[in-house]
Amino acid sequence: MSLVDLIMPKLGESIMEATILRWHKQPGDKVAMDETILDIATDKVDSEVPSTAEGIIEAILYNENDVVPIGTVIAKIKVGANMHQSPSSPITPSITEENTVVESIPFQPVAASSTNHSSSVRFYSPLVLNIAQSEGISMSELENIQGTGQDGRVSKKDILHYLTNKKSSSATVASALPVQEVAVVSQKHPETIVDVSPVAYQGNVEVMEMDRMRKLIAKHMVDSKKTSPHVTSFAECDVTNLVLWREKNKKDFEKREGEKITYTPIFIEAIVKNLKKYPLMNSSLDGDKIILKKDLNIGMATALPSGNLIVPVIKNADQLNLVGLTKQVNGLATAARNNKLRPDDTNGGTFTLTNVGTFGSIMGTPIINQPQVAIMAVGAIKKRPMVIETTQGDTIGIRHMMYISLSYDHRIIDGALGSTFLSAVSKELENFDPNRSF
Repeated sequence: MSLVDLIMPKLGESIMEATILRWHKQPGDKVAMDETILDIATDKVDSEVPSTAEGIIEAILYNENDVVPIGTVIAKIKVGANMHQSPSSPITPSITEENTVVESIPFQPVAASSTNHSSSVRFYSPLVLNIAQSEGISMSELENIQGTGQDGRVSKKDILHYLTNKKSSSATVASALPVQEVAVVSQKHPETIVDVSPVAYQGNVEVMEMDRMRKLIAKHMVDSKKTSPHVTSFAECDVTNLVLWREKNKKDFEKREGEKITYTPIFIEAIVKNLKKYPLMNSSLDGDKIILKKDLNIGMATALPSGNLIVPVIKNADQLNLVGLTKQVNGLATAARNNKLRPDDTNGGTFTLTNVGTFGSIMGTPIINQPQVAIMAVGAIKKRPMVIETTQGDTIGIRHMMYISLSYDHRIIDGALGSTFLSAVSKELENFDPNRSF
């Protein structure tokens, strides 16, 4: 008999932790190879974690809603000749195991190797430790919080309840001080500024809590603006040839390929051609080092029925023709809308496209999807009267016009390169061959 560790899987180069949503198995349950054991969530996608062995669940080391670092042992599976024996009672991570988890957390925890009630040593989950660290709660203060979990364990609910009471008390004290004293308190404890005066909502309002994905998206966007100095450039393109070609061929395309062709794969095709010409646009920054990405993996921002946003990735887009790009775009969009994306479907993006025109916007200033250095937005295609240059002179004609914009990281991309790349993509779309086959 031996024990096999189930590890929190790596879900992408920028993802360092995941939240356990639900355990499908409990200690004592049999599990087959590749059978789903639990559901997890990151800021990009919800996913299932399959078993890496056939056997019996010996122990589950983390609870639902715990935030666990990537690479951490989250469960143990008994395999081998004696796996049909009754498993021992669920175990708590030993000090050695827990230290492995907490090495990446500056806040030093106290971990328990036993569930003995008489022991003065308590176990704290990574989620509780992260909350304590971010809120400035010391270990001695944490140890005095009364826990309602198993064996007196401090749960997320317990620590949040403690923080609410603590901040309420701080706000009460601050409100009793003269204005000058309140300012001193605020300087020493900036986190109390928000809580000094209760928020009052005027008029007829409805207060809605953000769902988990919305909170993660919000954090990702704020972090991106803090990380990268954003610059946005704009270009206008005449996409008449492209529009007429699609209108002429879309029925035959769907009949032959079984797929509806949208503008998105055509935009991606133009982006990919020019990323090869300007490789710095397909890079990331690591401190003072610029990492040039040889793979051209294009993320496409996709709106979900819930109103949230996700970015599935077309891997090696430069190796696909227009038919292949169409199949990838349609397949990933359908999977996103039906919550069927796999973790790998949102990993490894090197450049992102967002189509703000889908919802009627003529242009946008998108936020960079870290750790990438650029993102392109395409607006709605509108008919407008335009001046057309001909060999016989200028004339006025009705043309299909579109604005495109590029947000880029000014730490490594200056206006010259950003504008040059944007102009190149614009010309690629304007020079679309109306007689091409698909």
